Order: sequence, then structure tokens, then C-alpha cells
Amino acid sequence: MAHALTTMAGAMTHRSLPLFRTHHALRIKGFAKTEVVAVVAGHDLETTQQHLLQLQDSGHAQFREVRSLWQLTPAGSEAHAALLREDTAHLTPTSLAHIYGPFLALHERFKVLCGAFQLREGVVNDHSDEAYDAAIVAGLVALNTEVHPIALAIGHEFERFAHYSVRLAETCQRVINAETNMFAGLMCGSYHDVWMELHEDLILTQGIDRAQEGSF
Repeated sequence: MAHALTTMAGAMTHRSLPLFRTHHALRIKGFAKTEVVAVVAGHDLETTQQHLLQLQDSGHAQFREVRSLWQLTPAGSEAHAALLREDTAHLTPTSLAHIYGPFLALHERFKVLCGAFQLREGVVNDHSDEAYDAAIVAGLVALNTEVHPIALAIGHEFERFAHYSVRLAETCQRVINAETNMFAGLMCGSYHDVWMELHEDLILTQGIDRAQEGSF
């Protein structure tokens, strides 16, 4: 299912098989266009399309032509659960605790920032007050600085996590560049989108019950 490779520091990084990464990306997103699956999986578009067709042929994925969206079938979700257990078999219940604990603390701060950016005194923020927005964006920049080593650390444990630190940094820069929707927009590749993908990936990888944990 997977193997490890030696990093420059001599530690071992877990490497998931390419097809599983596509399968896993679709599980993380729920439903998505091919190009979105490719970004989450860390593959090029051609490889991702080939994988999705393989998953379709095996009855594990289906394509919704009306909106050009892929999603897992019930059989695909069951297969993913089994493959994920293989991919994470080397972990113990506390293997990633040193990474996940700090991430959850930042997650709570991120939710507050998103709420403040979207609403101001209970009213939709129209982003006309540059000073107000700038203060919240500064908070996001500080948060991104703190999450960066956490994202790097999980990338050192699992190769399939390595791209999150880059994607968060790139999207944060777009927010700094006044692309307002890149802060908390939905299904547009925003900072919020990438953050939630990372959170979902961490939850799935550790076998955490999101409802029981209460982290949304």
C-alpha cells in the first residue's frame, strides 16, 4: 500500500501510493472537479484523470456530468476506509498528537478570524473599511506563520501532507494582495478551503470522530 523514504535528515517519511492519494483526495473533498482533486492529491491533471477513470471502472467513483463533479460511490468509501487503515497502519494513537494538539489550538483562532472577516457587528462585512480588514488579515498572517512549522512537521511524517504548507502560504499571500474571496470563500481554493482540507486529512489519518471531538 505504501512505503517510506529516507529524508535528508535521515528520518523516514511515509509515502502513500499515487492512486490512493487520488482516492483519498476525493474522500477529503466529498465531490470535486478533476482539477481540484489534482491539487489536493498533489498530482498533475493527466495522472489525476487516469486515476479517476480507474476508480470509476472499479465502481469506486462516479462522474456527475451536469456539474462536472467526481464523487466516491458507497463502495468507494468502503474501499477507501480499508486502504486508509493500511496507509496508516504504522501509526499509534498518539503518533501525531504533538502536531495535532497545536493545530487544534490554531483552528479555534482561525474560526474566530473567519467570522470577523465575514461579519462585523452581526452584519455582513462589505470590506469598505480597509483598516478593519487589514487588522484581520494581519491576524491571518500571524496565524499562517504559526501553522507553517506544524504543516511542515506533518509533511515530514507523511509525504502526502507536504504540499499543505506551500498552498497555505500561497493563498495567504493572495489574501494580502487584496483577493478578498481568498480568505474564507467556499470551493474557490481559498485559505479556508485549504485549511479545512488539512483538518479533514488530519482527522481521517488519525481515525478521529469529528462529531465526538466537536471540532468543526
